[in-house]
Amino acid sequence: MAPSSCVAWAGNPYFSNRLSARGWRIVHIPLADAFIGWDDVVAACGGEPSLFVLGDRSSVPLLRSVERFPCPTVAIFVDTHIHSWHPLYAQGFDLATVAMRDHIAAFRGRLLPDDRLRWLPLFARSEDKPRPEIEQAHDLLFVGKVDAELTPGRYRFLHDLAERAPLTMLRGPYRELFPTGKLILNESERGDLNFRVFEALGCGCCLLTPDVGHGLRELFTDGEDLFLYPPGDADAVAALTRQLLDDEATRRRVAASGLAKVDAAHRDFHRAEQFEQWLDGFDLPALAAHRLANARRIKREFLNVIYLHLAESYAGTRTAALYLREAKSL
Repeated sequence: MAPSSCVAWAGNPYFSNRLSARGWRIVHIPLADAFIGWDDVVAACGGEPSLFVLGDRSSVPLLRSVERFPCPTVAIFVDTHIHSWHPLYAQGFDLATVAMRDHIAAFRGRLLPDDRLRWLPLFARSEDKPRPEIEQAHDLLFVGKVDAELTPGRYRFLHDLAERAPLTMLRGPYRELFPTGKLILNESERGDLNFRVFEALGCGCCLLTPDVGHGLRELFTDGEDLFLYPPGDADAVAALTRQLLDDEATRRRVAASGLAKVDAAHRDFHRAEQFEQWLDGFDLPALAAHRLANARRIKREFLNVIYLHLAESYAGTRTAALYLREAKSL
């Protein structure tokens, strides 16, 4: 797909730079904490775009009357493990991708036909590369936020594990830190198949990650590309750590296999190509026309449920007034 005019891409850019490399002309709209409507999109693009893409930035809905955008629309949903309203919001778009495979079922059986939903897993970026020149100074390394209030499950698990295994917890640029670990530990606070899986493997590391589902076992093989452990089981991780610290050959073999899998199928340019090919299989203007013909129903049956709930949640604030006004604008 090489759109004849620009593509408006709002929110998280994800793999959009790889689409630009494939010839797309993309205007990024970061989405501040305020509603934007079609007039704002046209102004940002300097004219009407041929396509509108929403990249999930894990925020409340920030698009005004998205069900009435005249061009084809696509939503990329990632944080479905946090935002239960995503399946309703998807009905306001022509196409939707879902990163957490096991959550696709919640999107089905509504107005948006099943064939317009696609599982599109996360990915490693092209910049995620092995750094063999860096010394592996840490036996078992976790890189990320560990906060008793913001990530209580992770905090308890990691501090429990630290009493059983030589765990180091650091925050900072993962591309510099991952290579310092003989073993990289991943943890999923809410059971999501997160970016850390792909980033660690893309950096050529030997990864221990929870067996969370969402297609993880279809993408990678336990004991061959990475090592899986029961979520929250510190004893299992400690035992696996002891075993692997005594077996450098296995660590290197599994790290190399995981890197090869990522290089073959799970980098940003792979997702860009898959996304483009998927869109090419549809008559996009026809999808947009169908949505516009059903715009009132979409607003009434699906989107207003979200807006009215948010208006109640933010009662007494300017945000509540915005969502109440949006709900009334049929």
